[in-house]
Amino acid sequence: MENLEEIVFGIIGSAGDAKGISYEAMAEAEKGNFEKAESLLKDADKSLIEAHNIQTDLLQREASGEHIAVPLVMVHAQDHLMTAVEVRTLAETFIRLNQRLHKLENKKK
Repeated sequence: MENLEEIVFGIIGSAGDAKGISYEAMAEAEKGNFEKAESLLKDADKSLIEAHNIQTDLLQREASGEHIAVPLVMVHAQDHLMTAVEVRTLAETFIRLNQRLHKLENKKK
């Protein structure tokens, strides 16, 4: 197997990208740029898929009998992935709330 640390950093990098893009999407929604926010969520999804694919490959290897060591950096990667998924989910809710708020504010004008 190629260097486990390099594989794990792939999860960390992709999850970190997804989290950062999700925060960008929330910032765009707050400004009222909802199309941009939705586009950014799609980009975040692509990064999450990359991270999940790496994770799934490792899980399949383990399930097929290949022993995969679990160094601290692997735990760190899982933490990044889990947090990125949660931020992405919250971003979707945040965007919907900002859309509602934006409509209400524009009704009063």
